[in-house]
Amino acid sequence: MSGGDIVGLAFAGGFLVLVLALAVPLFKIGRVFDETTRSIRDLTHTVTPLLEESTKTIQETNAQLARVDTITSNVADVTGNVSALVALVAATVGGPLVKLAGFSAGVRAALGSVRGGGTRRRRS
Repeated sequence: MSGGDIVGLAFAGGFLVLVLALAVPLFKIGRVFDETTRSIRDLTHTVTPLLEESTKTIQETNAQLARVDTITSNVADVTGNVSALVALVAATVGGPLVKLAGFSAGVRAALGSVRGGGTRRRRS
């Protein structure tokens, strides 16, 4: 064996050690990728039903909001009708009541001056 053969064997041995040293991390990385694939698969199986339930919940919430919107618009209509009715009653009853109050005040004033007019005198 010559010196070149020994150097060649040394390089070949070193290359073999390097390949074995790199094979261990690559093997571990392969297991990490396998575990990541399993985790993603499990997550997909778990998240899919949750998303379906969320979709159903959102649809039911939208239906309830539509009902509430209908109720709110009906309440607004009723409020407008009550307001119009109050204005009508105030206009119908309010005018005669003001006239009646004015008339009764006038009658009281007239009766007061008739009753007290003859007996009272002013002092100067």
